[in-house]
Amino acid sequence: MRYIPNTDADCRAMLQAIGVRSVEELFADVPPAVRLKRPLKVPPAMAESDVARHLRALAAKNADADRYAMFLGAGCYNHFSPAIVNHLVLRGEFLTPYTPYQPEVSQGTLQALFEYQTLVCLLTGMEVSNASMYEGASATAEAVLMAHRVTGRTEIVMARAVHPDYRTVARTYASQLGVSFREVPFTEAGVTDFAQVRKALNERVACLVVQSPNFFGGVEDLAPLAEAAHAVGALLVVAVAEPIALGILKPPGECRADIVTAEGQGLGTGLNFGGPALGFFATRDKFIRHMPGRLVGETVDREGRTGYVLTLATREQHIRREKATSNICTSESLIGLMATIYMVTMGPTGLRDVALLNLRKAAYAKERLAKVRGVGLRFSGPTFNEFVLRTRKKPGEVLTSLLKRQIIGGLDLGRFYPELKDCLLVCVTEQNSRDEIDALAKALGGGR
Repeated sequence: MRYIPNTDADCRAMLQAIGVRSVEELFADVPPAVRLKRPLKVPPAMAESDVARHLRALAAKNADADRYAMFLGAGCYNHFSPAIVNHLVLRGEFLTPYTPYQPEVSQGTLQALFEYQTLVCLLTGMEVSNASMYEGASATAEAVLMAHRVTGRTEIVMARAVHPDYRTVARTYASQLGVSFREVPFTEAGVTDFAQVRKALNERVACLVVQSPNFFGGVEDLAPLAEAAHAVGALLVVAVAEPIALGILKPPGECRADIVTAEGQGLGTGLNFGGPALGFFATRDKFIRHMPGRLVGETVDREGRTGYVLTLATREQHIRREKATSNICTSESLIGLMATIYMVTMGPTGLRDVALLNLRKAAYAKERLAKVRGVGLRFSGPTFNEFVLRTRKKPGEVLTSLLKRQIIGGLDLGRFYPELKDCLLVCVTEQNSRDEIDALAKALGGGR
Protein backbone atom coordinates (compact mmCIF):
# COMPACT_ATOMS: atom_id res chain seq x y z
CA MET A 1 0.00 0.00 0.00
CA ARG A 2 1.54 3.31 -1.05
CA TYR A 3 1.96 6.16 1.43
CA ILE A 4 0.60 9.33 -0.18
CA PRO A 5 0.77 12.29 2.24
CA ASN A 6 -1.88 14.94 1.73
CA THR A 7 -1.92 17.36 4.66
CA ASP A 8 -4.02 20.51 4.99
CA ALA A 9 -0.89 22.55 4.28
CA ASP A 10 -0.28 20.54 1.10
CA CYS A 11 -3.86 21.20 -0.03
CA ARG A 12 -3.52 24.95 0.61
CA ALA A 13 -0.25 25.07 -1.33
CA MET A 14 -1.77 23.25 -4.33
CA LEU A 15 -4.85 25.48 -4.36
CA GLN A 16 -2.67 28.58 -4.17
CA ALA A 17 -0.50 27.32 -7.03
CA ILE A 18 -3.52 27.00 -9.34
CA GLY A 19 -5.05 30.27 -8.21
CA VAL A 20 -8.14 29.26 -6.23
CA ARG A 21 -8.92 29.79 -2.55
CA SER A 22 -10.80 26.59 -1.68
CA VAL A 23 -11.82 23.15 -2.89
CA GLU A 24 -15.37 24.48 -3.33
CA GLU A 25 -14.09 27.17 -5.67
CA LEU A 26 -12.09 24.55 -7.55
CA PHE A 27 -15.34 22.77 -8.45
CA ALA A 28 -17.37 25.94 -9.08
CA ASP A 29 -18.04 24.90 -12.69
CA VAL A 30 -19.98 21.85 -11.52
CA PRO A 31 -23.67 22.89 -11.32
CA PRO A 32 -24.94 22.97 -7.71
CA ALA A 33 -27.92 20.81 -8.72
CA VAL A 34 -25.69 17.79 -9.37
CA ARG A 35 -23.38 18.22 -6.38
CA LEU A 36 -23.64 15.99 -3.33
CA LYS A 37 -25.10 18.09 -0.52
CA ARG A 38 -24.07 15.86 2.36
CA PRO A 39 -20.77 14.39 3.55
CA LEU A 40 -19.72 11.09 2.04
CA LYS A 41 -20.92 8.09 4.02
CA VAL A 42 -17.50 6.73 4.92
CA PRO A 43 -16.34 5.31 8.24
CA PRO A 44 -14.04 7.30 10.54
CA ALA A 45 -10.34 7.46 9.77
CA MET A 46 -8.35 4.35 10.67
CA ALA A 47 -4.78 3.78 11.76
CA GLU A 48 -2.45 2.55 9.01
CA SER A 49 -2.14 -0.87 10.61
CA ASP A 50 -5.92 -1.17 10.83
CA VAL A 51 -6.31 -0.18 7.16
CA ALA A 52 -3.77 -2.83 6.13
CA ARG A 53 -5.59 -5.45 8.20
CA HIS A 54 -8.95 -4.42 6.70
CA LEU A 55 -7.63 -4.61 3.14
CA ARG A 56 -6.14 -8.07 3.76
CA ALA A 57 -9.52 -9.26 5.05
CA LEU A 58 -11.23 -7.95 1.90
CA ALA A 59 -8.62 -9.57 -0.35
CA ALA A 60 -9.08 -12.89 1.45
CA LYS A 61 -12.67 -13.01 0.16
CA ASN A 62 -11.44 -13.37 -3.43
CA ALA A 63 -11.68 -16.88 -4.84
CA ASP A 64 -8.24 -16.94 -6.44
CA ALA A 65 -6.37 -19.79 -8.08
CA ASP A 66 -3.95 -20.13 -5.16
CA ARG A 67 -6.65 -21.26 -2.74
CA TYR A 68 -9.17 -22.82 -5.12
CA ALA A 69 -8.86 -25.58 -7.70
CA MET A 70 -9.29 -23.69 -10.97
CA PHE A 71 -11.07 -25.31 -13.92
CA LEU A 72 -12.23 -22.08 -15.57
CA GLY A 73 -10.70 -21.02 -18.90
CA ALA A 74 -12.88 -19.53 -21.66
CA GLY A 75 -10.22 -17.11 -22.88
CA CYS A 76 -8.20 -16.46 -19.69
CA TYR A 77 -5.93 -19.31 -18.59
CA ASN A 78 -4.22 -20.34 -15.37
CA HIS A 79 -0.65 -20.98 -16.50
CA PHE A 80 2.53 -20.89 -14.45
CA SER A 81 4.73 -17.82 -14.87
CA PRO A 82 8.45 -18.31 -14.13
CA ALA A 83 9.94 -15.94 -11.54
CA ILE A 84 12.25 -14.43 -14.13
CA VAL A 85 9.30 -12.76 -15.89
CA ASN A 86 8.44 -10.43 -13.01
CA HIS A 87 12.09 -10.07 -12.02
CA LEU A 88 12.92 -8.51 -15.38
CA VAL A 89 9.69 -6.73 -16.24
CA LEU A 90 9.66 -4.82 -12.93
CA ARG A 91 13.03 -3.21 -13.66
CA GLY A 92 12.60 0.54 -13.76
CA GLU A 93 13.91 0.80 -17.32
CA PHE A 94 10.94 -1.23 -18.56
CA LEU A 95 8.28 -0.43 -15.97
CA THR A 96 8.42 3.36 -15.96
CA PRO A 97 8.68 4.48 -19.65
CA TYR A 98 5.35 5.48 -21.17
CA THR A 99 5.88 4.77 -24.86
CA PRO A 100 8.92 4.66 -27.20
CA TYR A 101 8.25 7.81 -29.20
CA GLN A 102 11.91 8.92 -28.92
CA PRO A 103 14.04 6.07 -30.24
CA GLU A 104 17.31 7.60 -29.09
CA VAL A 105 16.28 7.07 -25.45
CA SER A 106 14.08 4.00 -25.92
CA GLN A 107 16.42 1.47 -27.48
CA GLY A 108 15.89 -1.17 -24.80
CA THR A 109 12.11 -1.04 -25.06
CA LEU A 110 12.18 -0.95 -28.87
CA GLN A 111 14.58 -3.89 -29.05
CA ALA A 112 12.33 -5.89 -26.69
CA LEU A 113 9.31 -5.13 -28.90
CA PHE A 114 11.28 -6.09 -32.01
CA GLU A 115 12.07 -9.42 -30.35
CA TYR A 116 8.39 -9.76 -29.40
CA GLN A 117 7.34 -9.29 -33.03
CA THR A 118 9.88 -11.90 -34.15
CA LEU A 119 8.64 -14.42 -31.59
CA VAL A 120 5.00 -13.84 -32.54
CA CYS A 121 5.86 -14.53 -36.17
CA LEU A 122 7.68 -17.74 -35.20
CA LEU A 123 4.78 -18.85 -33.00
CA THR A 124 2.03 -18.14 -35.54
CA GLY A 125 3.92 -19.00 -38.73
CA MET A 126 3.25 -15.54 -40.16
CA GLU A 127 5.57 -13.04 -41.87
CA VAL A 128 5.03 -9.82 -39.94
CA SER A 129 3.64 -8.87 -36.55
CA ASN A 130 2.78 -5.52 -35.00
CA ALA A 131 4.06 -4.45 -31.58
CA SER A 132 0.89 -5.69 -29.79
CA MET A 133 -2.73 -4.73 -29.35
CA TYR A 134 -5.09 -4.44 -26.39
CA GLU A 135 -6.29 -8.07 -26.19
CA GLY A 136 -7.55 -10.92 -28.36
CA ALA A 137 -11.08 -9.60 -28.88
CA SER A 138 -10.14 -6.16 -30.22
CA ALA A 139 -7.29 -7.68 -32.24
CA THR A 140 -9.81 -9.97 -33.95
CA ALA A 141 -12.13 -7.02 -34.55
CA GLU A 142 -9.24 -5.11 -36.14
CA ALA A 143 -8.59 -8.14 -38.36
CA VAL A 144 -12.17 -7.93 -39.63
CA LEU A 145 -11.72 -4.22 -40.41
CA MET A 146 -8.43 -4.95 -42.16
CA ALA A 147 -10.01 -7.64 -44.31
CA HIS A 148 -12.70 -5.13 -45.25
CA ARG A 149 -10.00 -2.61 -46.28
CA VAL A 150 -7.95 -5.15 -48.23
CA THR A 151 -10.82 -6.68 -50.19
CA GLY A 152 -13.30 -3.79 -50.32
CA ARG A 153 -16.03 -6.31 -49.48
CA THR A 154 -18.77 -5.90 -46.91
CA GLU A 155 -19.73 -9.37 -45.71
CA ILE A 156 -18.07 -11.30 -42.89
CA VAL A 157 -18.53 -15.03 -42.27
CA MET A 158 -17.74 -15.92 -38.67
CA ALA A 159 -17.79 -19.30 -37.00
CA ARG A 160 -20.18 -19.56 -34.07
CA ALA A 161 -17.46 -21.48 -32.24
CA VAL A 162 -15.41 -18.25 -32.04
CA HIS A 163 -15.32 -16.79 -28.52
CA PRO A 164 -18.65 -14.96 -27.93
CA ASP A 165 -16.87 -11.83 -26.70
CA TYR A 166 -14.69 -11.76 -29.81
CA ARG A 167 -17.79 -11.96 -32.00
CA THR A 168 -19.53 -9.19 -30.07
CA VAL A 169 -16.52 -6.85 -30.19
CA ALA A 170 -16.09 -7.45 -33.93
CA ARG A 171 -19.73 -6.56 -34.58
CA THR A 172 -19.37 -3.42 -32.47
CA TYR A 173 -16.23 -2.28 -34.30
CA ALA A 174 -17.82 -2.81 -37.71
CA SER A 175 -21.27 -1.47 -36.84
CA GLN A 176 -20.79 1.89 -38.62
CA LEU A 177 -19.12 0.55 -41.76
CA GLY A 178 -22.06 -1.10 -43.49
CA VAL A 179 -20.51 -4.50 -42.84
CA SER A 180 -22.83 -7.48 -42.33
CA PHE A 181 -22.10 -10.67 -40.42
CA ARG A 182 -23.18 -14.21 -41.02
CA GLU A 183 -22.46 -16.92 -38.46
CA VAL A 184 -21.97 -20.58 -39.32
CA PRO A 185 -22.86 -23.33 -36.82
CA PHE A 186 -20.75 -26.00 -35.17
CA THR A 187 -21.11 -29.76 -35.57
CA GLU A 188 -21.59 -32.55 -33.07
CA ALA A 189 -17.80 -32.87 -33.09
CA GLY A 190 -17.57 -29.37 -31.60
CA VAL A 191 -15.92 -27.76 -34.63
CA THR A 192 -17.07 -25.43 -37.40
CA ASP A 193 -19.46 -26.98 -39.92
CA PHE A 194 -17.41 -26.98 -43.13
CA ALA A 195 -20.43 -27.65 -45.36
CA GLN A 196 -22.15 -24.55 -43.96
CA VAL A 197 -18.97 -22.53 -44.42
CA ARG A 198 -18.88 -23.37 -48.13
CA LYS A 199 -22.53 -22.35 -48.49
CA ALA A 200 -21.92 -19.03 -46.73
CA LEU A 201 -18.84 -18.02 -48.74
CA ASN A 202 -19.28 -15.97 -51.91
CA GLU A 203 -17.64 -13.14 -53.88
CA ARG A 204 -19.03 -10.53 -51.44
CA VAL A 205 -17.29 -12.00 -48.39
CA ALA A 206 -14.22 -10.17 -47.06
CA CYS A 207 -13.08 -12.85 -44.65
CA LEU A 208 -13.86 -16.06 -42.83
CA VAL A 209 -13.13 -15.86 -39.10
CA VAL A 210 -12.48 -19.06 -37.13
CA GLN A 211 -10.83 -19.87 -33.81
CA SER A 212 -8.53 -22.79 -33.06
CA PRO A 213 -8.64 -24.20 -30.48
CA ASN A 214 -12.17 -22.85 -30.58
CA PHE A 215 -14.33 -21.70 -27.68
CA PHE A 216 -15.22 -25.31 -26.87
CA GLY A 217 -11.58 -26.39 -26.95
CA GLY A 218 -12.05 -28.08 -30.34
CA VAL A 219 -9.12 -28.14 -32.76
CA GLU A 220 -10.19 -26.85 -36.19
CA ASP A 221 -8.84 -28.20 -39.48
CA LEU A 222 -7.62 -24.89 -40.87
CA ALA A 223 -6.22 -25.92 -44.27
CA PRO A 224 -9.57 -26.70 -45.99
CA LEU A 225 -11.11 -23.59 -44.42
CA ALA A 226 -8.31 -21.49 -45.94
CA GLU A 227 -8.79 -23.16 -49.32
CA ALA A 228 -12.54 -22.48 -49.26
CA ALA A 229 -12.05 -18.83 -48.33
CA HIS A 230 -9.35 -18.24 -50.93
CA ALA A 231 -11.47 -19.87 -53.63
CA VAL A 232 -13.88 -16.90 -53.45
CA GLY A 233 -11.17 -14.27 -52.89
CA ALA A 234 -11.79 -13.94 -49.15
CA LEU A 235 -9.17 -13.88 -46.38
CA LEU A 236 -8.90 -16.40 -43.57
CA VAL A 237 -8.64 -14.87 -40.09
CA VAL A 238 -7.63 -17.28 -37.34
CA ALA A 239 -8.08 -16.26 -33.70
CA VAL A 240 -6.20 -18.08 -30.95
CA ALA A 241 -7.44 -17.54 -27.40
CA GLU A 242 -5.08 -20.13 -25.88
CA PRO A 243 -1.53 -19.42 -27.16
CA ILE A 244 0.03 -22.36 -25.30
CA ALA A 245 -1.71 -24.62 -27.85
CA LEU A 246 0.68 -23.31 -30.51
CA GLY A 247 3.42 -25.24 -28.73
CA ILE A 248 2.13 -28.43 -30.41
CA LEU A 249 -0.42 -27.40 -33.05
CA LYS A 250 0.60 -26.55 -36.59
CA PRO A 251 0.93 -22.75 -36.83
CA PRO A 252 -2.02 -21.07 -38.61
CA GLY A 253 0.41 -19.47 -41.07
CA GLU A 254 1.44 -22.91 -42.30
CA CYS A 255 -2.26 -23.61 -42.92
CA ARG A 256 -2.41 -20.52 -45.21
CA ALA A 257 -4.11 -18.15 -42.78
CA ASP A 258 -3.96 -14.51 -43.92
CA ILE A 259 -4.30 -12.84 -40.52
CA VAL A 260 -3.68 -14.41 -37.13
CA THR A 261 -4.83 -12.79 -33.91
CA ALA A 262 -4.32 -14.16 -30.44
CA GLU A 263 -4.73 -13.50 -26.76
CA GLY A 264 -1.27 -13.51 -25.19
CA GLN A 265 -2.41 -13.55 -21.55
CA GLY A 266 -1.39 -17.18 -21.12
CA LEU A 267 2.27 -16.41 -21.85
CA GLY A 268 3.60 -15.35 -18.47
CA THR A 269 1.03 -12.71 -17.56
CA GLY A 270 -1.10 -14.58 -15.02
CA LEU A 271 -4.81 -14.31 -14.37
CA ASN A 272 -4.80 -10.91 -12.59
CA PHE A 273 -8.55 -11.18 -11.94
CA GLY A 274 -9.22 -10.76 -15.65
CA GLY A 275 -6.63 -8.23 -16.74
CA PRO A 276 -4.46 -6.79 -18.17
CA ALA A 277 -4.29 -8.79 -21.39
CA LEU A 278 -2.29 -8.78 -24.63
CA GLY A 279 -3.37 -8.88 -28.25
CA PHE A 280 -1.27 -10.55 -30.96
CA PHE A 281 -1.71 -9.42 -34.56
CA ALA A 282 0.27 -11.03 -37.39
CA THR A 283 -0.25 -11.10 -41.13
CA ARG A 284 1.46 -11.50 -44.52
CA ASP A 285 4.09 -9.08 -45.83
CA LYS A 286 1.84 -8.07 -48.71
CA PHE A 287 -0.73 -6.70 -46.25
CA ILE A 288 1.74 -4.83 -44.04
CA ARG A 289 0.48 -1.33 -44.91
CA HIS A 290 -3.05 -2.32 -44.02
CA MET A 291 -2.00 -3.59 -40.60
CA PRO A 292 -3.24 -1.65 -37.55
CA GLY A 293 -1.13 -0.60 -34.61
CA ARG A 294 2.58 0.09 -34.65
CA LEU A 295 5.57 -1.79 -36.02
CA VAL A 296 9.12 -1.68 -34.65
CA GLY A 297 11.87 -2.00 -37.22
CA GLU A 298 15.62 -2.66 -37.12
CA THR A 299 18.03 -0.27 -38.82
CA VAL A 300 21.60 1.06 -38.55
CA ASP A 301 22.83 4.52 -37.65
CA ARG A 302 25.44 6.53 -39.63
CA GLU A 303 28.22 4.67 -37.80
CA GLY A 304 26.81 1.28 -38.74
CA ARG A 305 25.47 0.40 -35.30
CA THR A 306 22.20 -1.52 -34.99
CA GLY A 307 19.27 0.60 -33.87
CA TYR A 308 15.50 0.27 -33.49
CA VAL A 309 12.72 2.66 -34.51
CA LEU A 310 8.96 2.80 -34.95
CA THR A 311 8.92 1.95 -38.65
CA LEU A 312 5.20 1.97 -39.38
CA ALA A 313 2.53 3.49 -37.18
CA THR A 314 -0.46 4.20 -39.39
CA ARG A 315 -2.61 5.37 -36.52
CA GLU A 316 -4.55 8.58 -36.05
CA GLN A 317 -1.74 9.92 -33.84
CA HIS A 318 0.76 9.65 -36.68
CA ILE A 319 -1.10 10.04 -39.96
CA ARG A 320 -4.07 11.87 -41.43
CA ARG A 321 -7.30 10.34 -40.20
CA GLU A 322 -8.50 9.24 -43.63
CA LYS A 323 -5.28 7.26 -44.09
CA ALA A 324 -5.23 5.73 -40.61
CA THR A 325 -5.71 1.97 -40.42
CA SER A 326 -6.90 2.12 -36.81
CA ASN A 327 -7.82 4.48 -34.01
CA ILE A 328 -5.85 2.30 -31.61
CA CYS A 329 -3.54 4.84 -29.97
CA THR A 330 -1.35 2.67 -27.76
CA SER A 331 -0.09 -0.87 -27.31
CA GLU A 332 0.42 -3.34 -24.49
CA SER A 333 4.20 -2.94 -24.48
CA LEU A 334 4.82 -4.02 -20.90
CA ILE A 335 2.60 -7.10 -21.19
CA GLY A 336 4.21 -7.82 -24.56
CA LEU A 337 7.58 -7.74 -22.79
CA MET A 338 6.28 -10.29 -20.27
CA ALA A 339 5.24 -12.58 -23.11
CA THR A 340 8.64 -12.09 -24.76
CA ILE A 341 10.50 -13.05 -21.58
CA TYR A 342 8.23 -16.07 -21.12
CA MET A 343 8.70 -17.31 -24.71
CA VAL A 344 12.48 -16.81 -24.62
CA THR A 345 12.73 -18.51 -21.22
CA MET A 346 10.67 -21.51 -22.29
CA GLY A 347 12.03 -21.83 -25.81
CA PRO A 348 10.42 -24.15 -28.39
CA THR A 349 11.07 -27.26 -26.29
CA GLY A 350 9.72 -25.77 -23.07
CA LEU A 351 6.63 -24.41 -24.76
CA ARG A 352 5.99 -27.81 -26.31
CA ASP A 353 6.42 -29.49 -22.93
CA VAL A 354 3.89 -27.15 -21.32
CA ALA A 355 1.45 -27.72 -24.18
CA LEU A 356 1.81 -31.50 -23.84
CA LEU A 357 1.18 -31.24 -20.08
CA ASN A 358 -2.03 -29.34 -20.81
CA LEU A 359 -3.09 -31.88 -23.43
CA ARG A 360 -2.39 -34.93 -21.26
CA LYS A 361 -3.94 -33.57 -18.08
CA ALA A 362 -7.06 -32.48 -19.98
CA ALA A 363 -7.27 -35.94 -21.59
CA TYR A 364 -7.09 -37.57 -18.16
CA ALA A 365 -9.81 -35.21 -16.89
CA LYS A 366 -12.06 -35.94 -19.87
CA GLU A 367 -11.76 -39.67 -19.34
CA ARG A 368 -12.24 -39.38 -15.58
CA LEU A 369 -15.22 -37.01 -15.70
CA ALA A 370 -16.97 -38.88 -18.53
CA LYS A 371 -17.37 -41.83 -16.12
CA VAL A 372 -19.22 -39.74 -13.51
CA ARG A 373 -22.92 -40.53 -13.24
CA GLY A 374 -25.05 -37.65 -14.52
CA VAL A 375 -22.20 -36.19 -16.57
CA GLY A 376 -21.17 -36.79 -20.19
CA LEU A 377 -19.06 -35.31 -22.97
CA ARG A 378 -21.08 -33.02 -25.25
CA PHE A 379 -18.80 -33.11 -28.31
CA SER A 380 -16.90 -35.96 -29.95
CA GLY A 381 -14.00 -34.15 -31.64
CA PRO A 382 -10.38 -33.72 -30.47
CA THR A 383 -9.70 -30.93 -27.98
CA PHE A 384 -6.68 -29.24 -26.43
CA ASN A 385 -7.10 -28.25 -22.77
CA GLU A 386 -10.81 -27.40 -22.73
CA PHE A 387 -13.85 -29.55 -23.28
CA VAL A 388 -17.60 -29.42 -22.79
CA LEU A 389 -19.53 -31.51 -20.27
CA ARG A 390 -23.27 -32.07 -20.33
CA THR A 391 -24.70 -32.21 -16.79
CA ARG A 392 -27.98 -33.65 -15.55
CA LYS A 393 -28.26 -30.88 -12.97
CA LYS A 394 -28.43 -27.21 -13.92
CA PRO A 395 -24.88 -25.95 -14.58
CA GLY A 396 -25.38 -22.93 -12.31
CA GLU A 397 -26.31 -25.20 -9.41
CA VAL A 398 -23.34 -27.45 -10.14
CA LEU A 399 -20.92 -24.51 -10.10
CA THR A 400 -22.36 -23.15 -6.85
CA SER A 401 -22.00 -26.54 -5.22
CA LEU A 402 -18.41 -26.88 -6.43
CA LEU A 403 -17.51 -23.40 -5.20
CA LYS A 404 -18.49 -24.42 -1.66
CA ARG A 405 -15.80 -27.09 -1.96
CA GLN A 406 -13.23 -24.54 -3.14
CA ILE A 407 -13.46 -25.67 -6.77
CA ILE A 408 -14.01 -23.16 -9.57
CA GLY A 409 -15.68 -25.64 -11.87
CA GLY A 410 -15.87 -23.96 -15.27
CA LEU A 411 -18.24 -21.83 -17.34
CA ASP A 412 -22.00 -22.20 -17.72
CA LEU A 413 -22.34 -22.22 -21.52
CA GLY A 414 -26.03 -21.39 -21.41
CA ARG A 415 -24.95 -17.80 -20.87
CA PHE A 416 -23.78 -17.65 -24.50
CA TYR A 417 -25.37 -20.65 -26.23
CA PRO A 418 -29.05 -21.38 -25.43
CA GLU A 419 -28.75 -24.79 -27.07
CA LEU A 420 -25.98 -25.65 -24.58
CA LYS A 421 -27.86 -24.57 -21.46
CA ASP A 422 -27.14 -27.94 -19.84
CA CYS A 423 -23.38 -27.72 -20.48
CA LEU A 424 -20.20 -26.66 -18.69
CA LEU A 425 -16.95 -25.60 -20.35
CA VAL A 426 -14.10 -27.13 -18.32
CA CYS A 427 -10.43 -26.19 -18.61
CA VAL A 428 -7.39 -28.12 -17.36
CA THR A 429 -3.88 -26.64 -17.47
CA GLU A 430 -0.46 -27.66 -16.18
CA GLN A 431 -1.45 -26.04 -12.88
CA ASN A 432 -4.11 -28.68 -12.14
CA SER A 433 -2.89 -31.71 -10.23
CA ARG A 434 -4.28 -35.24 -10.52
CA ASP A 435 -5.67 -34.84 -6.98
CA GLU A 436 -7.61 -31.73 -8.05
CA ILE A 437 -9.03 -33.52 -11.10
CA ASP A 438 -10.04 -36.52 -8.95
CA ALA A 439 -11.62 -34.16 -6.41
CA LEU A 440 -13.63 -32.51 -9.21
CA ALA A 441 -14.85 -35.90 -10.41
CA LYS A 442 -15.80 -36.92 -6.88
CA ALA A 443 -17.64 -33.65 -6.27
CA LEU A 444 -19.56 -33.91 -9.55
CA GLY A 445 -20.57 -37.44 -8.58
CA GLY A 446 -22.00 -36.24 -5.29
CA GLY A 447 -19.09 -37.52 -3.17
CA ARG A 448 -17.56 -35.65 -0.24
